[in-house]
Amino acid sequence: MVAGAARIRVTFQVDADGLLNVAAREQGTGVEATVTVKPSYGLTDAEIENMLRDSIAHASDDNSARNLREQQVDADRVLEAVQAALRADGEKYLDRDERAVIEAALAALHNARAGTDTTAIKQAVAVVDQATQAFAMRRMDASVRAALAGHRLDEFKS
Repeated sequence: MVAGAARIRVTFQVDADGLLNVAAREQGTGVEATVTVKPSYGLTDAEIENMLRDSIAHASDDNSARNLREQQVDADRVLEAVQAALRADGEKYLDRDERAVIEAALAALHNARAGTDTTAIKQAVAVVDQATQAFAMRRMDASVRAALAGHRLDEFKS
């Protein structure tokens, strides 16, 4: 054909296996050509199969590791929050004995967090929660009192 007379439609298609299929069709004559391009890099079918088998074989271990990490993150969050609260208001709202109970619970949580027993970490978090409930209530009451100071109740009615 003369230059500019050919009208070619080109179609690109990538399948799930990463294969590129290219089809070119000249619109006037209907002549078509196709080519499949397989990447020469990446993983072989055998490598993919081995990876799948390994993932299935180690699914339980992976799940346990995930659970452990989640408990450790939760423990870190609790440790950080309680320690910050103690620094901010420990002197104000706790007597010596209450603070000692909380600090002992924090130490136990810190030790449990360093281990690999998810149940022990969860239990230590629960112990810290129990030990800090009265402290948390005092802090919350004080915050509410401070927020309401200087206001009348009818100011908050809808």
